[in-house]
Amino acid sequence: MKYCLYLFFFLISATQVLAQTFSIKGRVKEAGKEITIPNATILLLNLPDSVQVDGMISDLDGEFEIKSVKGGEYLLKVQYLGYEDLFKSVSITQDRDLGVLSLKEEATALDEVTISARRAQGEQKGDTTLFNADAFKTMKDASAQTLIQKLPGVISQDGTLQAQGEVITQVLVDGKPFFGGDVNTALQNLPAEVIQGIEIFDQKSDKALLSGFDDGERMKTINIITKPDKRKGQFGKSTIGYGTDERYLAGASVNAFNEDQRITFTGLSNNINVLDYSSDANAQSNNRPQNGIVTTNILGINYSDNWGEKIKISGSYQYNHRKNTNESNLIREYVTGANSDQIYTEDSRETRTRQDHRFDMRLEYNINERNRILYRPRISANFETENSGFFGQSTNAEGPLNQTQNIRTADNEDYDMFHRLFYSHKFNKEGRSITLSANTGSHQNNDNALRTATNIFFQPEERSEIINQNITRDRSGSDWETGISYTEPIGKNGQMELEYEIGNRFNDSDQLTFDILNEDISNPDLALDTTLSNSFESKYLRQEVELGYQYQLEKFKFQTELEYQNANLKNEQLFPAVGTIDRTFESFMPTVRIDYELSDNTNFEFDYDTDVDAPSVEQLQNVIDNSNPLQLRTGNPNLNQSYSNRLRLRFRSNNPENDRSWFVFAQYNVVNDAVSNSTFTAEEATELPGGIILEKGSQLFRPVNLDGYQDFRSWVSYGIPVDFLKSNFNLSGGYSNTKRPGQVNNQLSFNNSNRISTGISLSSNISDQIDFNISTRVSFNNVENTLNTSLNNEYFNQRTRLNLSWIIWEGFIYRLDVNHQLNTGLSEGFDANVLLMNMSLGKKVFKNQRGEISLNVYDLLGQNRSVYRNVTDAYVEDGQNNVMQRYFMLTFSFDIRHFNKGTGMDDYNEIYND
Repeated sequence: MKYCLYLFFFLISATQVLAQTFSIKGRVKEAGKEITIPNATILLLNLPDSVQVDGMISDLDGEFEIKSVKGGEYLLKVQYLGYEDLFKSVSITQDRDLGVLSLKEEATALDEVTISARRAQGEQKGDTTLFNADAFKTMKDASAQTLIQKLPGVISQDGTLQAQGEVITQVLVDGKPFFGGDVNTALQNLPAEVIQGIEIFDQKSDKALLSGFDDGERMKTINIITKPDKRKGQFGKSTIGYGTDERYLAGASVNAFNEDQRITFTGLSNNINVLDYSSDANAQSNNRPQNGIVTTNILGINYSDNWGEKIKISGSYQYNHRKNTNESNLIREYVTGANSDQIYTEDSRETRTRQDHRFDMRLEYNINERNRILYRPRISANFETENSGFFGQSTNAEGPLNQTQNIRTADNEDYDMFHRLFYSHKFNKEGRSITLSANTGSHQNNDNALRTATNIFFQPEERSEIINQNITRDRSGSDWETGISYTEPIGKNGQMELEYEIGNRFNDSDQLTFDILNEDISNPDLALDTTLSNSFESKYLRQEVELGYQYQLEKFKFQTELEYQNANLKNEQLFPAVGTIDRTFESFMPTVRIDYELSDNTNFEFDYDTDVDAPSVEQLQNVIDNSNPLQLRTGNPNLNQSYSNRLRLRFRSNNPENDRSWFVFAQYNVVNDAVSNSTFTAEEATELPGGIILEKGSQLFRPVNLDGYQDFRSWVSYGIPVDFLKSNFNLSGGYSNTKRPGQVNNQLSFNNSNRISTGISLSSNISDQIDFNISTRVSFNNVENTLNTSLNNEYFNQRTRLNLSWIIWEGFIYRLDVNHQLNTGLSEGFDANVLLMNMSLGKKVFKNQRGEISLNVYDLLGQNRSVYRNVTDAYVEDGQNNVMQRYFMLTFSFDIRHFNKGTGMDDYNEIYND
């Protein structure tokens, strides 16, 4: 038996030696420069037959690591568009660090050979979808957004850009943040012609990137990879215009790139509802029509650079001054019982002037290869003045219930400051690391308002009241969080993480309402109304311990975590009555994540996540808000934190051989103790706590915790090129269902909303002389209410758009943008078929055609309107807002293009033909 054991252990040892594998890592840079090259293709070839053994792409820092490589002789091939291929012989007997691999820029051949073949549009690499920009044709003066909207799986919906069924929240340029989280500003400040490639992926959190252990926090991200010959120079666009009704536009975007150092200036001033400066001529069509008449002034700057070899810095500052004059009317049908017949109508007008300052920065200090520090501050300051008024009226089967005429002026100030600091240390043993984090926040909100209202209550007998008040709201808050994360390798492919976090949130909110007893504005006589005043504090202390395990192979990754959280929520009311509510919550939050590469271009992801969410101070503070005397609102200090379970599935496939792409997204979310609305409609005059009278027909809204919230969303997209049309075809569709609990007059109700949507689009890929995009999206909506079936309804919406740009003859360019909206099933007077038509005729000027003079018309047919439907657990609402209507404008625009040494022949000719 002893010899059998010896033989057994010998065989195991021999097997481990024979099966021993190693890793190869390195970093790809541009030769002679400190510019890293992301997304370079790394291929490991067998010698002597050159058969591919393994491969990958470099990350955003140009780094790569190929694991599980058997010992032997190999040939490493590194390739990237615009650079010469690099070959390097590698002998593997141990883990190898190849250091920096330098790629030389590919020389431009003077005699070109034309190959008639369609270039591959893109490919799928793990969870990253890569697209070749040159495979999508646009006009020479098009913006990055125009290009990106041509990509399979990317759509613009309700003013937001979505990719693969999710909203894009961040734009990077060559791996660096660009204008913080302002996606529209980022995409409108880059011309399409400087883009070489586009990546769409889910970026992990800063902590996950440092520790290497996924914490589940993701941001749908677009990374724009610029062309190597466009990384040193100045480029951008400027536009001025003047039109009928004193409409005007003046804006510019200028980029100064010097390899790693990049500075972008943007400015805009207009009164035609354009919110971001765009290099596209039909700027109004970038988003859905803005409600109201908007005057905007913007100034912004973005900066990024590498300070030496160890420090990377990027930051942005934006100033925004915006004035919006909005007129709207709405109608609500309330759910108050089985035979509800109460209707509320409102006509309102408001003017808001807002000034915003926002600063973002990211500073990364690579002390050495094992130690890194990351610091991310964010500061914002907002100032707003309001001048508004509305007339609201409630009716039922018996006639008018009540009405209010309300006028309000206010000055509001908000200040927010965030700091995030991370330190990461990697030990000599691969996979062993420690990450320290510290986050702090400070918030201040000061509101001061004057309000007058004339209220009439008709039932059971007519009574009127006049309100003249001064309302102040002062809120201050601070929060901090610190944590430590330790990772340890487990076996060859496993890794464990142990994490501890502790944090606290403090909020102090004082709302004081004073009755104005005289009419002397300069010296008013004030009396505190204690029924509408409140002083409130809330503290939320939480501690979390988490244990996680990760197992990763070449094409498969599995991760699971179990988190225990202990949270204490303490609410204290200091005035008018003193009281304390102190509660402790204990939660176990498991997560599971699976990533699997079915093939080189097909990826599958599955996530199961749990989370808790604490109520905000606005939801907790028990003070009456009578901004609308017919619809009072208050908080609830007894609220619990909610607990959510989420399942998410994503499937991506992008075949570079035929350019057929599939994207599938599905998500199911269940929330216990969801913060929902409780609506109480007084059937007769009712006294509320504190002595406030809720008149007949008036409502009181109050947040409560309810179980039963469910939400399911799905989305699928299929894209394919149509070669005989030289265009790209995309088909998309989705189904969503939301079950939203509510409480109406102490009765539990559920609002079930079903939505089926589908869409098709065809975008040209013909040449830079003609560009079109035609699309239509249809949605069928069904809403059922368990408390009042008379409110069950169905409505339909279709939006169709045609966008065309065409250089018709010798620099003459015609642009057409048509938006058609069809709505059915809305309340009487709100069904609207809108045909919004914009067009322009322009002439390119100057020898290099960098200038353009054009005549533009917006809303040619005078049909622009804005209607909407909003379905809640308490009512169904249809509304309409005023929007910008027809005007003509003459504009002049100029393209700035100047690239330094290293440019291609086309750029060379442009520079010297100025």
